[in-house]
Amino acid sequence: MELNMNKMVNLRIALGLMFVFAVVGCKAPPKMTDDTMISSTVEGVTFTHRFAVQPPAQFSPVNEAYRALYPASVMTRPDFSGKVVSTLQSGETYTVIGQVENNWLALGEIPQGDEPQAEDNKATEQTTKPNQLIGYVPFRAVVKSELYDQTIKADQPKRRARVASKKKTCVSVDGDSKACQNTNSGTWIIN
Repeated sequence: MELNMNKMVNLRIALGLMFVFAVVGCKAPPKMTDDTMISSTVEGVTFTHRFAVQPPAQFSPVNEAYRALYPASVMTRPDFSGKVVSTLQSGETYTVIGQVENNWLALGEIPQGDEPQAEDNKATEQTTKPNQLIGYVPFRAVVKSELYDQTIKADQPKRRARVASKKKTCVSVDGDSKACQNTNSGTWIIN
């Protein structure tokens, strides 16, 4: 009986030690803050982004340089219900990595070394170097860099040519008075 008790005590100690080692080996997952960097994959394209920035539901790659037309807000979601990440500076160049739902554009950074490649290499390159997603802007907030000057010129009001002012027609009345014709209405005014 005593031998059986020793086995049970040893078994309890062994189970207790296994439990302690199991709990010590477990770590709590890191606390997610708005600035925690995470990865998401949408339609075969992998992004790294801050936890606060919501990954898009739809994505069409663009990967072109665009310039800001006005100081628009960069949002955490592709609509106006998100939080403001930053603000675009008018005339500055930004990289649009894709078009997303609600006709918004995803701003980001393309990893260094990504040059246009053959179609068969592009898919493998895309998965090894994820795009850095910064946030979203409305479609009208930016324009392709090569169209920026043309867009700005077209948006400015046209200058009107100066109409040469007509000479006033004045005549002397009674020597010390003068009568002038109003050029707009044609009536005569005596001064």
